[in-house]
Amino acid sequence: MKKIIFSCVVGLLSLYANAQVGIGTTKPKSTLDVNGKTTLRKELRVGGTSSQVGNAGLNGQVLVSQGEGKAPVWKSLTLTFMEEGQYKLINSYLSSDQVGITALSNSVQGDGVARNSVGDAIDDTSKGKWVKIDGLKNTFIIKNGKNRLTYQFQTGIEMKAPQSTTSENIRFACGVFRNDRLVAVRPDRVASTNNNGKAGIQDYIFTLNYTELNVPVGVQNLEIACRKISTSNVNSQFAIGRDVQSSNGASNAFTLESNMKIDVIEYVTYKSN
Repeated sequence: MKKIIFSCVVGLLSLYANAQVGIGTTKPKSTLDVNGKTTLRKELRVGGTSSQVGNAGLNGQVLVSQGEGKAPVWKSLTLTFMEEGQYKLINSYLSSDQVGITALSNSVQGDGVARNSVGDAIDDTSKGKWVKIDGLKNTFIIKNGKNRLTYQFQTGIEMKAPQSTTSENIRFACGVFRNDRLVAVRPDRVASTNNNGKAGIQDYIFTLNYTELNVPVGVQNLEIACRKISTSNVNSQFAIGRDVQSSNGASNAFTLESNMKIDVIEYVTYKSN
């Protein structure tokens, strides 16, 4: 019995001298060295002292290292984890333009094309005489063939009738072209009112929102173009994305500027090694 007690005392003195405990290893490399699986049944507390219990953190917080010699701390991180099968916003492209289109103003007849179809070529005059808004051109790359492209186009329209007491109108259309092919289009109409106070001027906000699915992988060139379909009076002034030549000063290129936003959203997939 004395021999057993003596052995225990020696073991305790050895543990105290080394100040290291090994579980699953006979050569611990730190104060507590666990070589194997660990199961934690309750909270994990850090930063405690001999007189104060450590901090268990809050729900959703993660333990972050502070470097060698310092206790780790609990922190709240705003990380978005995407699951496979979801769609993720990859990039957004924003552009604006204040030059606009004035080439469709007075003395220009409408092209008379009543409708368009997806896939129409921008340079096919039998499908309309399109005029580009050069400042809104964007180029980007699609990497995943399972995707969604969302287009949001907005611009100001202004017209001025030759006579303020005569109501006139202009029919027009604006479209989104990807690699010189039409992918979205919206026709519209702006009309002046019989109102001396407005001097024949009419302002209007035009919007076009569209989502295209599964655009092919590769380089994509996006452009916005508009055309005049018809006019009740060829002498009516007409401008897209800016004021007309004989504006009354109430509007200008800034207030009527064109804006384009493209959101590239791709399907989330994870490759296994």
